[in-house]
Amino acid sequence: MLEVINLSCARGDRTLFHGLSFALRAGELLHVTGPNGCGKTTLLRTLCGLTRPLEGEIRWGGNNVRRLGDDYRAQLAYVGHLNGIQGELTPPENLHSVGDLGGKIEADTIDATLARLALDPYHDFPAKILSQGQKRRLALARLLVLKRPLWVLDEPLAALDLRSVEIINGVLSEHLERGGLAVLTSHQPLNIEIRALRTLSLEH
Repeated sequence: MLEVINLSCARGDRTLFHGLSFALRAGELLHVTGPNGCGKTTLLRTLCGLTRPLEGEIRWGGNNVRRLGDDYRAQLAYVGHLNGIQGELTPPENLHSVGDLGGKIEADTIDATLARLALDPYHDFPAKILSQGQKRRLALARLLVLKRPLWVLDEPLAALDLRSVEIINGVLSEHLERGGLAVLTSHQPLNIEIRALRTLSLEH
């Protein structure tokens, strides 16, 4: 379980939000909404330990994530606004490089993941030739090969075609059905058939 308790965050000298609390359990997705500049990305980065909060506490399994350190970070996977892929590398090479950081990934697993995300026709091409939607799917492929329970996604559906949106929604649904958790921002409505879809609205 992920718990946020009385969290306050700022950008520069401006407080973005304060006293924020919520709990997320296995199989639940939290959809964070709000206008640009309200702190959505800051919240996600804080959940990942990339930004320090002004006040409050984040807990994983009842333990403060600052005390858990790398043990907590090993439980989450983050995809931000930038896809974080290497354009000169092929899709399999990009996923193998993730394995170098998070544990060895078998070639069969990588091939199956690329097929699942309709990227197998581009197996031997540099990632820089992929469309925006294909690059986003490759970024999300990292989540599947790492198999971490907590996904934190910043605008995963932005500027994507309908096919890419359908594929990503399917991947998210499967993750939640297996007992995973997800926190994401999106300006688009989510078309995900799950029982535990929750919404958190941040305002200025």
